[in-house]
Amino acid sequence: MTERSRAHHLRTVQALAGNRPLLRILAAYTLFTLIEYSVWLGMLVYAYSHGGATVAGLVAVAQLVPAAAVAPFTASIADRRSPAALLVGGYLAQAAGAAATATAILAGAPVVAYVVVVIVAAAYTGTRPAQAMLLPSVAATPDQLTAANVLVGWVEAAGIAASGLMTGALIALGGVATVFAVCAGLGLGAALLVAGLRTAAFTPPSEGPAPVLAGLAESLRLTARRPQVRLMLGLLTAQAIVAGALDLLIVILAVSVLGLSHAWVGYLSFACGLGSVLAATVSVVLIGRRLGFPIVSAALLLSIALAALASDAGLAVTLALLVVAGASHTVLDVSNRILLQRSVPPQLIGQVFAILEGLQEAGWALGALLVPLLVYLGGSRLALLGVAALLPLAAAVGGRGLLRLDAEAPVPVVEIALLRSLPLFAELPGPTIEELAASLTPVELSANTVLIRQGDPGDAYYAIAVGELDVEQDGHFLRRCGRGEGVGEIALLHSIPRTATVVAHSAATVYELDREPFLAAVLGHPQTYGEASRIAGAHLAADVARDGRQGPAGS
Repeated sequence: MTERSRAHHLRTVQALAGNRPLLRILAAYTLFTLIEYSVWLGMLVYAYSHGGATVAGLVAVAQLVPAAAVAPFTASIADRRSPAALLVGGYLAQAAGAAATATAILAGAPVVAYVVVVIVAAAYTGTRPAQAMLLPSVAATPDQLTAANVLVGWVEAAGIAASGLMTGALIALGGVATVFAVCAGLGLGAALLVAGLRTAAFTPPSEGPAPVLAGLAESLRLTARRPQVRLMLGLLTAQAIVAGALDLLIVILAVSVLGLSHAWVGYLSFACGLGSVLAATVSVVLIGRRLGFPIVSAALLLSIALAALASDAGLAVTLALLVVAGASHTVLDVSNRILLQRSVPPQLIGQVFAILEGLQEAGWALGALLVPLLVYLGGSRLALLGVAALLPLAAAVGGRGLLRLDAEAPVPVVEIALLRSLPLFAELPGPTIEELAASLTPVELSANTVLIRQGDPGDAYYAIAVGELDVEQDGHFLRRCGRGEGVGEIALLHSIPRTATVVAHSAATVYELDREPFLAAVLGHPQTYGEASRIAGAHLAADVARDGRQGPAGS
């Protein structure tokens, strides 16, 4: 990162300080992250202590299945009602549910506690979609929205690790009920933080759930028609089964294998979360590379770590193996998602990832059911070894197809490098850059060829790879552009005809990016939109200073 980029990032973060509503939303989400993972871990510990792996697995499934069923509908509610109201209601429901769970635990009523925690899990589903819609409504500048999204990602990544520590400490201090009591207070605090915010609905309230159901049906038809999509969704579902089993395995490791107190469930979960955070920071190296080897390697490393945990090698080795497991799982998840993205036409990515969310919820539930079955058949060590065998089995079934798909899926390395060299796109997230690069079309130009004609409709942006282009307006030369620059953004950003003519000064190669993917990338990433506006503004100012004429120039 250049010194200019670092200074820009610092100003971006500092921009948050003056926006109190945005800071309140972020503070509330930090509390929500702690609540979500702490309640999950606390309930696993409580259920395991009352009925072993079987009850813990069933309670986990009971939380996952209803949440998966209502998630698409709570997202649509966020569209048709005020997202601020949905956010407040969700936090209050979480607080009330956590308090009721703590009361049931203290009263010795485990069945009541299980029922209430299912309601709490369902209340989580509206938080993320409501927040995603609320942030742009309160951000005053694109920089503020960018900084908020960066912090949301960091909070999400660190939430597993922090909640593990918090859960362990609270169980050690006052028992499992304390975890839920503290989460009730955190939920109330989150609700108070966002209670005064007001925003309008995004779509008319009259719209029903039909669009959601239609989208789901189309996703299912797409999956049935495309073998490569079925392969990737199957591998990601297998990965979700392992992830769903892992949380319950951590409980078994702490209590049954290592003979530690329940508080150590949180500490072991922290080790796994730490590995995930570390891997997330280096996963950017996967962008633009073949992914078959990283996927297979991460799957095998995760399986080896899980199998080694069955050897009862001691606390220090267990902690180290959980760090490895967490890191391997993150690399596997990122790699699989990127390869899925490469394998699906850009216009269908949203539909495919929608069905993926449902399959992963089902996978987590299956993982939670698999562990008690394996414990019943052969004890805790068989459970660890059985879960460890899942990914090698999946690799044996689909590994050859995976490597073939990876070899055939286009990896636009040259296009990625070109987009990274353009200031306009330099700050886009890695997966977005790769998706955008796959949409580029090369165009060869001979000298004196007109690429853009003044007055024509603006239908594409052009990134210059080789050669030089001249920009002219009303027959007057304005500037010469080369590699590391692009032309055509002004007409696209402002929805106006071309404001200048662009002619090849020499033989040149440019990459064409159609209007729709250009606008989706620029408008969907506030920092990129700010950079696009800056570039367009700089061109306008330079052209006015050069010829003394007002009016837009450029292209």
